[in-house]
Amino acid sequence: MSEFRSDFLRALDERGFIHQGTDLAGLDAAARERSLTAYVGYDCTADSLHVGNLVSMMMLRWFQKTGHRPITLMGGGTTKIGDPSGKEELRKLLTEETIAANMAEIRKCFAAMLDFGDGNGATDAIMVNNADWLDELRYIPFLREVGRHFSVNRMLTFDSVRLRLDREQPLSFLEFNYMILQAYDFVELNRAYDCVLQMGGSDQWGNIVNGVELARRIGGTALFGLTCPLIATSSGEKMGKSVGGAVWLNPRRLSPYEYWQMWRNTEDADVGRFLRLFTELPLDEIDRLAALEGAELNESKKVLANEATALLHGRVAADEAAETARKTFEEGALGDALPTVEVPRAELDSGIAAFALFTRAGLTPSNSEARRLIKGGGARLNDAPIGDEKANVSLVHLNAEGVVKLSAGRKRHALVRPV
Repeated sequence: MSEFRSDFLRALDERGFIHQGTDLAGLDAAARERSLTAYVGYDCTADSLHVGNLVSMMMLRWFQKTGHRPITLMGGGTTKIGDPSGKEELRKLLTEETIAANMAEIRKCFAAMLDFGDGNGATDAIMVNNADWLDELRYIPFLREVGRHFSVNRMLTFDSVRLRLDREQPLSFLEFNYMILQAYDFVELNRAYDCVLQMGGSDQWGNIVNGVELARRIGGTALFGLTCPLIATSSGEKMGKSVGGAVWLNPRRLSPYEYWQMWRNTEDADVGRFLRLFTELPLDEIDRLAALEGAELNESKKVLANEATALLHGRVAADEAAETARKTFEEGALGDALPTVEVPRAELDSGIAAFALFTRAGLTPSNSEARRLIKGGGARLNDAPIGDEKANVSLVHLNAEGVVKLSAGRKRHALVRPV
């Protein structure tokens, strides 16, 4: 562990947020000397962010908690282009009306995470939209001021471009411009808000470095870049995915109870790491909770679920979710014991088709009916929608009580218990 002296980098380092930085020593010194301004950008490709975005959101939160000013940059302009990073094909172009609607919903994801105050305080978070300056750019002047600082030879080496070309997949000229516009965002935010730090996931490293270098080339300004790791579970699954797809942050897309359940079902090996990343509990308390074993570790998972849900949705919603889970799993729905089917552990270890398990649990009369239920969105696994009719259920889906909850609609439930 590096010996950072600023409260900001020390907190991030201790909790596992730091992956790469352009000049960590310089950033550490600057963060000790004065209050800084930093930003993270979020494109508006959907009407909600997902759990994969939560790491960078927590970085902004710690930035503010340690005496600095965070900016959340809404990509009203860059969403019209589409970030090719991590994508194997051209993103679907969204209308301006859809982008505006998505942006309005995404704004709500930050309501509990950051303190916006009245916008005038030294550390009050602010939210801006890059369409405010990108939409007004004039093409030839932009090429002369900004475009001349980018080498196509170097741009072709970035992963977002190289992977597409290596696989002989099309990369449009529209997408090719994305990294230039993101770099320009950093320069514009520095001019307007004295923003000196851009943060993001490790997949944004190339784009962030471009912004740092562009500022140096245009005006000799020294800026900083910092990335966090892309989080995967100990079993190798990408963080933010479930049986039904993305784990959304907007309660209209995923209820606080379903969000709580996602954290409650954390794999044993991930409990300590997730407590550090997604809660603000003291580190000594996290060490104690992570050291618990067996049934006691289930209590640590409940703490993780409570704290993570409270950060995003508020303490009341977290307490209500915990109580709903207690009644559902400990007392059964409406106080009655839920029907339970016992399955040999060896079968669950190798995985059982979800549709077959629904029939086996008596929730559907046949496998074909179970497939139709899944296709229609009425099948749930541990209260999360099952989006793929080919999904398997295995031991990794056991919840903190050691069972799997299957639901057909909202009122019919069954538990699967390995024996």
